[in-house]
Amino acid sequence: MADVEMKPADDKTKGGKSKETKKPDEETEPTPPPSPVAEIKANIALIERAVSTLEPRFTHRVLRTLTALRKRIDSVVLRNAIEEVYAKILLSWIPPAPASQSMDIDPAPTPPKSSSPEPVPEGEIYLRLLILHHLQKSPETYGKALELAHETVEKMQALNRRSMDPIAAKIWFAVERAYELAGELADARPLFLAAQRTASLRHDDDTQASLINRLLRSYVHYSLYDQADKLVSKTTFPASAGNPQFARYHYYLGRIKAVQLNYTAAHTNLQQAIRRAPPPKVAPGFYQAVHKFFVVVELLMGDIPDRSLFRHPVLEKALSAYFEIVKAVRTGSLSQFQTTLSKHASQFEADKTYTLIVRLRQNVIKTGIRRLSLSYQRISLRDICVKLHLDSEEDAEYIVGKAIRDGVIEGRIVHEKGWMECGGVKDGYGPEVSDVFQRRIGYCLELHNQSIKAMRYPLNAHRKELAAAEGAREREKELAKEIQGDMDDEDIGGDF
Repeated sequence: MADVEMKPADDKTKGGKSKETKKPDEETEPTPPPSPVAEIKANIALIERAVSTLEPRFTHRVLRTLTALRKRIDSVVLRNAIEEVYAKILLSWIPPAPASQSMDIDPAPTPPKSSSPEPVPEGEIYLRLLILHHLQKSPETYGKALELAHETVEKMQALNRRSMDPIAAKIWFAVERAYELAGELADARPLFLAAQRTASLRHDDDTQASLINRLLRSYVHYSLYDQADKLVSKTTFPASAGNPQFARYHYYLGRIKAVQLNYTAAHTNLQQAIRRAPPPKVAPGFYQAVHKFFVVVELLMGDIPDRSLFRHPVLEKALSAYFEIVKAVRTGSLSQFQTTLSKHASQFEADKTYTLIVRLRQNVIKTGIRRLSLSYQRISLRDICVKLHLDSEEDAEYIVGKAIRDGVIEGRIVHEKGWMECGGVKDGYGPEVSDVFQRRIGYCLELHNQSIKAMRYPLNAHRKELAAAEGAREREKELAKEIQGDMDDEDIGGDF
């Protein structure tokens, strides 16, 4: 009977072992992401920790999740988060939830709380930021978002807390968005200018960088490029600003320089904006907008963009019209360029690149002349007029002369015989190559300096090094005294 009784025990142990072996498989399953309400509560706790420890990196950690979090919030999530975290002082700003949403969620009854904790001002401003982003999703709540933006700015300026600066920079972005959606972006400019002066006096780098970008966006939106250029010349962008702010700043600078015909500086700024921008899948709109201007500026400089750029999954559809412009410029076909320009004129005007693309007509002609100069050693002006679809031989003579004077091609015009004689091809050495090499060295040095500035060091680490150095000096003094005493004893012994 003992053996019979042991069999079920063995079966149990075997079953227990099998369950134990299954536990690691169950543990390997990915944990589900936290709910939006739980994430908001965790962010509030991090903000309180940042205020108590005077460490702004916890606040920056919270703000890094803002882009993904604001896509998951709705009226029900915000209402539950405010009721669980704070008193019901912000519930009046939240629009009522639809009936479908209210029926989906049936929370369990919770016992009434005796007293709600005193809200940290930074946490309340963070909740106001989430409510602002939620109100900007529907055109029906644009007016309410503008009212909340005004009240939040007044409360933020009245508190005047330095621990609130990182959140304040995000608040100003939401305020600008509220004004823009309400169609009153120009009215926000005096408010931004006053806040920018205040942030500059207080050395608030985060808010200052955000407000400079807000002002540049306002000026560029209304095509006030002269005022935008004056703002850039009168202000200094903070070197400690984050990469997203630097990306926007370089983007606006690139647009300003492109309008001012400074294509080299525009190309440099747009390239910096692309390098500092978030990944394409995170911010596809900004990535596409920067590349549209980048392609046009590169064409205006006389270069042809790489073909792989137009095969990028994020850029392939957005740059389809620009790819046709690139093909027209590359082939030097003026008729194809005019056809493409008239076909996609509405898209170019919406992208604010139409005026820049119109300037490409001369580049198309220059590209065609350069191709002809490489293909022919001698070609008549009549053939140039036919191949480039120009109106007359006089236009061809003028354009060829200007291309020779600008250094686009090497050659000369024989007016008596009516043809152009082309020179030899330039070699790959000269001052241009050294200039390009110098620009690359300068970029590497600047990247090295920025990397050193971005490094974080532990607090009060230098005091430990000073204490260790003082202890080493004391030991050296004691050792020197002992050596001096030994030498004195030897001297005394030698005399006697």
